[in-house]
Amino acid sequence: VQLVEFGGGSVQAGGSLRLSCAASGRTFSDYGMGWFRQAPGKGREFVAAISWSGGRTDYADSVKGRFTISRDNAKNTLYLQMNSLNAEDTAVYYCAGDLVYRRSWYSPPQQYEMYYWGQGTQVTVSS
Repeated sequence: VQLVEFGGGSVQAGGSLRLSCAASGRTFSDYGMGWFRQAPGKGREFVAAISWSGGRTDYADSVKGRFTISRDNAKNTLYLQMNSLNAEDTAVYYCAGDLVYRRSWYSPPQQYEMYYWGQGTQVTVSS
């Protein structure tokens, strides 16, 4: 399984970016997916997740109302639309995939529940 992120970059505060994650190596539509991030000097944290069916989405409180996670199963691609960015959103963003086939999450997934990881893409927001 391979996950490759695209779309990172530098943006001014208040701006927008859309991250993409291209998945290969398994049937994308059968697995939940998520985005995590790691800011300089901090641990990696949960950002957003979407169930295998797309019927459930979860967001960290810090991004609710600003970020939107979505998936296009026909294109094997996961997205993260990020609006109203601020300096606290500066981080390396990682795409992650669940190991378990069609798992039903009852709460936002933890890092240990995500088995496959991309290499990360840098997002820098300047104020």
